[in-house]
Amino acid sequence: MDLEERIARRQATRGDDLFVDRSPLNPAVHLPDPVGRGPVLERLLDVLDPVFDRRLPPDAAVYGPKGSGKSALVSALFAHLSDQFGRRHRRIGTTTRAGTAADAVEFVHVDGYRTTSEFQFYHTLLDAVVEESVPRRGVGTDRLRERLVEQFSSSARRAVVAVDHVGSPSSPDGGKLREWFDPVADDAALVVVGRAVPDDWSAKTVHVPEYRQHALVDILTERASRALTSGALRHGQARHLAEWASGDAHDALAAAFGAADIADADGADRIRASDVDAGIEDVPDDGIHVGRVFALPENRREVLLKLISLDATLPIDDAASAIAERSDLTAATVKRFLYELAERGVLERIQTDSTDGSGRRPSRAVPRFPTLPFRRLDGRRSA
Repeated sequence: MDLEERIARRQATRGDDLFVDRSPLNPAVHLPDPVGRGPVLERLLDVLDPVFDRRLPPDAAVYGPKGSGKSALVSALFAHLSDQFGRRHRRIGTTTRAGTAADAVEFVHVDGYRTTSEFQFYHTLLDAVVEESVPRRGVGTDRLRERLVEQFSSSARRAVVAVDHVGSPSSPDGGKLREWFDPVADDAALVVVGRAVPDDWSAKTVHVPEYRQHALVDILTERASRALTSGALRHGQARHLAEWASGDAHDALAAAFGAADIADADGADRIRASDVDAGIEDVPDDGIHVGRVFALPENRREVLLKLISLDATLPIDDAASAIAERSDLTAATVKRFLYELAERGVLERIQTDSTDGSGRRPSRAVPRFPTLPFRRLDGRRSA
């Protein structure tokens, strides 16, 4: 935290709010400099080292368990490398070991949660390497692919493309991704980021292990120092959250966010033990990353926001009717969305204790994501 940020923080803490800035505790937000990942960063830089000599690195798979910081590491590193080696940065006169703008290497980070089709993939890549705006309407996938190939037809145009969340239920798998990437494979390197190495992968791999407890405590402490008023999260509470999360930074941050949000809503000046317990309770066992939920279409997120405000015991039919009464959607559409979200793993269908008129036990929809960060952050964004 630099001096300017510290001064701004003091200015922002004149009121009674516990939060200074919710963003640093958001599990879907990555800080510019990841905490506790020095050795893994060096291994990834070893793979990417050829770019320092104006050569493309080999393809690589960065893999590890949920919440191990893969996305944080790759997105931060690519942002820094893009500043150093990217063509746009060269135009303002910076020189490095990588040479001039004529042989710049673009570093492109693609969020697999939001890039689920071939069209979106080519659009994202093209938008990263050209100056002009890339249209989304009136142009097809074939034309975007042709334009991308044209951009890489010059030997001076090269890129390293990292695709995050590969293999998750809402993202492309490794095979599909390599098929999409094939037209520019001679002029670009592919870095896939996911929980497992894709099938039939023969290129480089970099394993990202789960966080050790002390590293997770450091992450929570650093993030809380940016997000909350001084001393709002005690060291013992951070240690308790880290121990509970078992190396999963996503779950630890989600629980910390939930705890702080509850304390803030109650007017407390610090996070209490009961807030920590409630924050932990809000994070489902074997749940999904809240980033997947933020990446859903707006109408699905709106349905989820209304769902989590209802009685959790309501059967799906009753929940759909209640949501429809509060929105422009029909009950049938809401019900279809709920079943679709359950199929995608965002919700879980659990049978209720009661039976309907036919003697069957209807099911209810239970979120498989932390609802407190979603409710607060997506609700503020949608307001």
